[in-house]
Amino acid sequence: MRRFGRIVALAFGVLIMLIMIVVAVCYRPEVPLEVLKPTYFTDQSKFIFAQGDSIHTRVRGHGPALFLLHGSFASLHTWNEWEETLSKNYRTISLDFPGHGLTGPSAQKHYSTDHYVNTVLAVADALQIDSFYVAGNSMGGTVAYKLAIRSARVKKLILVNAAGAPLPVGSAPAAGKRPWIFGLLANDMTANLLTRLTPRFLFEKVMGGVFADRTKITPAMVDRYYNLMLREGNRVATVERLRTPNIDSRDSLKTIQIPTLILWGEQDTWIPVAHAQRFAAAIPQSAVKIFTNVGHVPMEENPHESVQAVVEFLDQKPRHDSQQ
Repeated sequence: MRRFGRIVALAFGVLIMLIMIVVAVCYRPEVPLEVLKPTYFTDQSKFIFAQGDSIHTRVRGHGPALFLLHGSFASLHTWNEWEETLSKNYRTISLDFPGHGLTGPSAQKHYSTDHYVNTVLAVADALQIDSFYVAGNSMGGTVAYKLAIRSARVKKLILVNAAGAPLPVGSAPAAGKRPWIFGLLANDMTANLLTRLTPRFLFEKVMGGVFADRTKITPAMVDRYYNLMLREGNRVATVERLRTPNIDSRDSLKTIQIPTLILWGEQDTWIPVAHAQRFAAAIPQSAVKIFTNVGHVPMEENPHESVQAVVEFLDQKPRHDSQQ
């Protein structure tokens, strides 16, 4: 009996030691904004107070205004390559939504896509922009099409592997398989752990599922996603954001009456390419372009081909009934 007790005690001691090792290896403290700014706050960056938060915004170029809206876990830097090209003829405005990038957590814990719509409009007001084009990836695509539904200020819409497509006929609202990282963050225990224990390899694994060609994932890219998630408050904000209810606007997609371009990576495992056709069927003036061997973020994985499609779309003059 004593021997059994010693074995149990030894096993318990080993377990505690393993837990301590895991904590020591995986624990990451929060990183202050001032530590991150020298790397991620660029010459074109500014903080704009909007909807109760200081929104990290980057404005480049001159010409018609084009808002670029990032997806979950990302930042305005996801548009780096596109901005290099588009800012030659357009005024590009990218921003970090609350809970992301240098913006950090919302003071009032407002993380719905509907709040993000109001954030974009408030930034546009601050920059004195009356009308604009808008492009959005993933979650940012939902924000982009909600903007087009709610505001006549949007003149053209670009959806890039956007979330929130209409459901197939007969499907339940929860239909579809979510990426594994969302499952972890939906569980109270693992979500709470991930707000403190955030190993870098976890981000490598997430990005491996986002890109079709993993050779295009650079260490600097992983560092960017990882470091900005460690910004003070962002990890807790991510958990809160994923539990924030959003207004379902899918039935209103048919009301969008502006030219719309739908771009998609054919190998997207997060939001399958079939969603592109669902958007196209719902939005009257829409066109679809699919990129082969590309995953969830075409603007990062295939920036040159994808931005060329955007340039051609934006350069198109509106057609009038008399010309059709």
